Amino acid sequence: MKASILDLRRRMKDVLRALDHNEAVTVLHRGKLRGILYPARRKPRVGPAAKHPAFGIWKDREDLKDVDSAVRELRKGRGHAV
Repeated sequence: MKASILDLRRRMKDVLRALDHNEAVTVLHRGKLRGILYPARRKPRVGPAAKHPAFGIWKDREDLKDVDSAVRELRKGRGHAV
């Protein structure tokens, strides 16, 4: 479906209906493409990156269990080493 900015304001019901029917909506402003709205997926899809063998390679590291402290340690700077 193609929809102008005016359609988004005045015919939002039709735009939402198109998204409910898993149809992408192309947004036009003065006849030029401004963006594309895609329907939200009901179930999250596992992308190809999650199937890669390197995904989750550090999941067993004990020093990275607490992400905040690991990032704080990385951002500490070099002043502590002097």
